Amino acid sequence: MKKSKLYTGSGDSGTTSLADGYRVPKTHQQVETVGTIDELNSFIGLLITETEDSNIGGILEFVQHTLFYVDTCLTTEPESTKLIRSDRITPSMIKQIEQDIDLLDSKLPEVKGFILPGGCHSAALAHVCRTVCRRAERQLCRLKEDVLIDDSVLVFLNRLSDLLFVIARHECFLKNVDEIIWNNTCK
Repeated sequence: MKKSKLYTGSGDSGTTSLADGYRVPKTHQQVETVGTIDELNSFIGLLITETEDSNIGGILEFVQHTLFYVDTCLTTEPESTKLIRSDRITPSMIKQIEQDIDLLDSKLPEVKGFILPGGCHSAALAHVCRTVCRRAERQLCRLKEDVLIDDSVLVFLNRLSDLLFVIARHECFLKNVDEIIWNNTCK
């Protein structure tokens, strides 16, 4: 296979191509949402390098691969391109995330209050991933007002933010570091 150029110049005018070749402005909500998914995927890659638990690493690698399906769903105009079954977020992908949440959560102590991001480096990073995921979810909700998006994408992102919260707690638990509980007396 011949190596392709990394730059094409086609985006120099402020537009970019979606997966099906359709061009939109780089400020388009679809591009903003996909960019946030890419940012999330990058932070998850960083989190993988920080966790000492290979099971968490495996779960997060599954998430990274699944986020590429999310990108496919978001960069293809459903009106002009029929997604094949393998390009979709499937119920089994969502079920896998739910099972991972349940398994990790079953090992953790009960939540004693609102948890502040932090505790240890990997937990803080998981919280960063969680907040980027929530931003992607909000952007997706805005995008759904104008573009047909499969509901499974929103469900997946919603579950993913829950998974990232549980991973943050799990990282503190594994490292025997206290979670930071919000002092709601503001003292």
